Amino acid sequence: MKGNTLSHTQRSGLIGCFALGVSIGGFFDGILLHQILQWHHLLSGIGDRAADLRFQVMADGVFHAAMYILLLIGLGFLWRQRRDPDTFQFAAAGAMAWTFMGFGAWHLVDAVLSHWLLGLHRVKMDSPNPFFWDLLWLAVFGLGPLLLGWRFLKGPPHAPSSRPAVLVFCLSAVAIGVAAVSLLPTARGAPQTVLFGKESSASEIMLAIAAADGSVVSTDASGTIWVVRFESPLAGYQLYQSGAIIVGGAPAAGCLTYSVPVVAPGV
Repeated sequence: MKGNTLSHTQRSGLIGCFALGVSIGGFFDGILLHQILQWHHLLSGIGDRAADLRFQVMADGVFHAAMYILLLIGLGFLWRQRRDPDTFQFAAAGAMAWTFMGFGAWHLVDAVLSHWLLGLHRVKMDSPNPFFWDLLWLAVFGLGPLLLGWRFLKGPPHAPSSRPAVLVFCLSAVAIGVAAVSLLPTARGAPQTVLFGKESSASEIMLAIAAADGSVVSTDASGTIWVVRFESPLAGYQLYQSGAIIVGGAPAAGCLTYSVPVVAPGV
């Protein structure tokens, strides 16, 4: 490399860093807002499908699958260059810059496209002032990382170069670690959504929930979607043996509005 000119291989490496940043941003958004805070689903703003939890969970799953694919693409760009230190020597600041910029770019695109132009969802669906939360989220997790990445790019031009293998390992660990968080069980006592097949009767479902030390919070009119609290975060997974299709986090804001409470027979 001469001066500040990047070779094709180096540009490919930085594209890989940017793709990792975008995927980490998507996972951060989906895990924190969809699953932990439960402020929205990907398509909570679609009026006629807002209460359809099957559709919402499916859409969230497709979104996370897309982030996995993007993550693998980013890792692929980096992994191809790992044995080519002569052409894959670039400052660690540059790699971090493009990773941060990818993270921020995701939230910028999400705010403009998903929140405002298409209306797919808002950051906090049940807020009386959703625009405030949109702007706050964009400022902290969109513009903030973009400015931080730009600052890295403006750092010392002769910053120490990083070894390709170390860089690939570190970015891979961060990206895979963030993705793995989505597989963790919910906290003890937190409500979980359980989706059963239509062949399961209400009495069978309630017996299965009781056997797993769970207490029913609510269910929908179809009797297939149940919100349950379990004594143990892992207990809900027992329901897969009783016909459950999905055991996961509680539905985001808006979905429970259409649920009806369940009272056990004889109570």
